[in-house]
Amino acid sequence: MRLGAPVFIESRDPERFVAEHVRKGYRAAYCPDWINADTDAALCGMFKAALAKHDVLLAEVGIWRNVVSKNPVEAKAAFDHSVRRLQTAEELGARCAVNIVGSWNEECWDGPHERHYHQDFFDAAVEAARRVIDAVKPLHTKMTFEIMPCQFIDCAAEYLRFIRAIDRSAAGVHLDPTNSISNPRLLYDNAAFFQNEFSILGDAVLSIHLKDLRQKPDEFTVQLEEVVIGRGNIDYVNLLRLIDKLPPDTPGMLEHLDSEACYDEAAASIRRLADTAGVVF
Repeated sequence: MRLGAPVFIESRDPERFVAEHVRKGYRAAYCPDWINADTDAALCGMFKAALAKHDVLLAEVGIWRNVVSKNPVEAKAAFDHSVRRLQTAEELGARCAVNIVGSWNEECWDGPHERHYHQDFFDAAVEAARRVIDAVKPLHTKMTFEIMPCQFIDCAAEYLRFIRAIDRSAAGVHLDPTNSISNPRLLYDNAAFFQNEFSILGDAVLSIHLKDLRQKPDEFTVQLEEVVIGRGNIDYVNLLRLIDKLPPDTPGMLEHLDSEACYDEAAASIRRLADTAGVVF
């Protein structure tokens, strides 16, 4: 397993950007937004060379656009952006490009909607994913989708149902274990839950998001919040042992923290937990 996280460096120099990962002890990286294959061919070449020089794996290229938006202008822009970012992942040899399946929420691009568990939304998401993949036809990367607690792709079984429906070899698996947890029963028994999720997905996982989760103690209705690894209820000793059974280059990426200090804390915490688990990054 390779550990990675965002780095806090403003330079757009690929060598400096990748070297900062090495300085932090990270061997996997997110693709920065300032690199796109269709506009920065020379920069892409420099970036690939820097990654190879420092043995830093490009884990994923983020897309994060709503390709199934009910707004046709937004949907077209999201499709065009998705194609560019998948092309970028292909050019750079990233493990995957990542997006959500989309949303029909008209107020929040990735928000909940009552139709997200109905067949018509599923069919729309399948068609949109096919269109993006078919526009690029990647050979060296895969199009993947973030598990989201407010959409049908909220667990491993639903993930497999979705990519089988897409029926494209370039559709792959990105795993965010924490996003599969939507209630306290799963949270407090997450070790058993994750055992089942990994047994379903096998070694098909291309990249993983790592974060912790806890239930807010002062709310009457259930509210779960992401926290720095080590401050929540995720059994990371168990989770790291499950990840360690995947291919050794599988990247585990820290995310959704507020500052460099928080990422440093999370990295130190997960390294301690890895020692306890007998897992080597």
